[in-house]
Amino acid sequence: MQCLVTGCAGFIGSHLCERLLTDGHRVTGVDCFTAYYARPLKEQNLSGFRNHPNFTFHEVDLSTDPLTAVTARTEVVFHLAAYPGLVKSWTDFDLYNRHNLTATQRLLEAVRGESQLKKFVYASTSSVYGKFASGDESLPTRPSSPYGITKLAGEQLARVYLDEFDVPTVVLRFFSVYGPRQRPDMGYNLFIDAVLRGNAIKLTGDGLQVRGNTYVADCVEATQRAGFHAMPGEVFNLGGGELTTIIDAIHKIERIVGRPAVIERYPNRKGDQLATGADVTKLFRHLGWKPTTDLEEGLTRQVEWQRSRL
Repeated sequence: MQCLVTGCAGFIGSHLCERLLTDGHRVTGVDCFTAYYARPLKEQNLSGFRNHPNFTFHEVDLSTDPLTAVTARTEVVFHLAAYPGLVKSWTDFDLYNRHNLTATQRLLEAVRGESQLKKFVYASTSSVYGKFASGDESLPTRPSSPYGITKLAGEQLARVYLDEFDVPTVVLRFFSVYGPRQRPDMGYNLFIDAVLRGNAIKLTGDGLQVRGNTYVADCVEATQRAGFHAMPGEVFNLGGGELTTIIDAIHKIERIVGRPAVIERYPNRKGDQLATGADVTKLFRHLGWKPTTDLEEGLTRQVEWQRSRL
């Protein structure tokens, strides 16, 4: 299968590329190396497969650059590229609008009418549900941040292009993905780094926020299945199923590292989610997927990866 992966140098995108290539697919990868975090980290994510004979890389900005060469002969699109994060979306909405909405619309426009296109997978987020995101896909969507608003709008673009132009779109709502290569601004990466270095964890809120955690390899397995087997028009929650509070996750990290954490407490950030937990019954029913990596095992792998980079 000829696959297009946007955001291929990112955390989840790089793992997805590796899996697709391992399974014998041809992959075109796209990334524009936004300034959200350091380019060398993304280059390192790419390094393991950049020279693979079935991989072609394009440094392209989906929001501005021509896309014809990128989308040519694509059979499955995995659209993971986005501008992530909560805090900055309050102060630079134009940037989020550009990378999360304009880029998505231009990519959908580029592939509509392509007869060989079998699926367009749009990677969304639990942030579309807002502060309380525990349940199945029938939960009301009420984003609590500009970031969540742009991702929900992207979902609506995917729906419109299916309804009006028969672009075979599928939406996946990712829940708290973690594991090796996790972005340096994400919670578990920050917590692990602080404990390994003996620095303080800057904990926002009371630590009792609940998270449904998804190990990256499980996320990739579900994403690939959606691209090859899901029915167009479906929306799926994608989560690991194991719930934990932030403070309990920190205690797990302490045990794995073998060192106590130093915690500094700060107020909640505006728009922070208080509880996330994906009911993935629909994903199992449609695609036979269920998570296989528990939090202890997944955090151990992430600790090993981060320790190796110190």
